[in-house]
Amino acid sequence: MVHTSLDVVDEKISAMGKALVDQRELYLGLLYPTEDHKVYPSYLLCRYGYVTNSKVKFVMVVDSSNTALRDNEIRSMFRKLHSSYTDVMCNPFYNPGDRIQSRAFDSMVTSMMVQVC
Repeated sequence: MVHTSLDVVDEKISAMGKALVDQRELYLGLLYPTEDHKVYPSYLLCRYGYVTNSKVKFVMVVDSSNTALRDNEIRSMFRKLHSSYTDVMCNPFYNPGDRIQSRAFDSMVTSMMVQVC
């Protein structure tokens, strides 16, 4: 699911052209909904995309039956994730490419998941 979403992210970025290169972040919104993958019985899953200025891509898969989530909440969650990810990358003891082993990052992601569920 995520790999196909990354292809859609690349397509959207190339379609937007160079006009958006100077932006600090690139919220792509809803990538596409699908019923093909059933994580839980008959849920419709929505995939959202976000790209940073350094070309780091985030994909979020959300159950569409959760009507409490709106576009601005998804955008806010991506910004929070981006900020926490940046904190991890700025840690002088973190080696880029290594698995992220940060309690602060894990607790932030867990709190986002609990908030959504």
